[in-house]
Amino acid sequence: MTRVRVKPERSVFIRSGRKAVVVMRLPLVVGVDGSRFSLHAVDWAIDEAARHGLPLRLVNASLWEHYEGRPTADDIVDAAAERVRRRNPDVKVDTEVLPADPVDALLHEGRNATIVVTGSRGRGGLKGMLLGSVSLAVAGRASGPVVVVRGERTEGDGAEPDGARRPVVLGAGDPGTSGAATWFAFREAAARGCGLEIVRAWRRPAHVTAEHPLIAGDPAHGHQERASLLIDALLRGPVTEYPDVRVHRSVVEGLTRQVLLQRSATADLLVLGVRRSHSRGGLQLGRVAHAVLHHAECPVAVVPELP
Repeated sequence: MTRVRVKPERSVFIRSGRKAVVVMRLPLVVGVDGSRFSLHAVDWAIDEAARHGLPLRLVNASLWEHYEGRPTADDIVDAAAERVRRRNPDVKVDTEVLPADPVDALLHEGRNATIVVTGSRGRGGLKGMLLGSVSLAVAGRASGPVVVVRGERTEGDGAEPDGARRPVVLGAGDPGTSGAATWFAFREAAARGCGLEIVRAWRRPAHVTAEHPLIAGDPAHGHQERASLLIDALLRGPVTEYPDVRVHRSVVEGLTRQVLLQRSATADLLVLGVRRSHSRGGLQLGRVAHAVLHHAECPVAVVPELP
């Protein structure tokens, strides 16, 4: 028998001959520190775990627990676990307290997770910060999907006034950055029973040339066509796998970060793909993802495209 991991679902399969059976779904890992931001992330993760039938793993990590005073790390994870049981007793939960740097701990835990979930800021965040340093570092370095829970919505807020579910919004990035993110976005829309809006923004360059065959007449039309073709390429596989997901394509002229931030006001989840390189260190996010993580009005999923 051969053990293989399938990336789009972050599931572990046992393959025997022609048969492949799911034997384990990797958990959602949530960073908890007792702040209201981390508790909001726990609530989001509880609902996400229930949608996908996944267990939760609550992780508290600190190198300075001895100096940080009450509550203790054990108190923090125990309270978060009780919060899980009260909100949804059917979700399985376990806890872990680690004497480690929070970023390193969550990156390590994320290697065996479906998603790593963080709050937008931590207990030690400076007042006025839009995004905590731990959340930013994990989103910028993780090998798997990371969701930074922004906004203050609860599960009951997932619908518009007319009863319709808010959509999952996918920001379609440049070629080679959004394949994994597209699969992720389809899976999330299917689990929520909502629509999926795929957005590609484009801009008129300061100096237009006619080198590309599509830019033969109106330059704006050519750029729109190229954006539309990029969406077509992303949709080829997932639309067959998820035929019930209602897809809305949106090709918009404007700055990508501004367009996506506007859409975040009415989205249930905003999904972005980022390119990761094993040969580079530091944060690997790009300007658009960086801006969206700081300013979005809904949870943001950052899905890495690995080489």
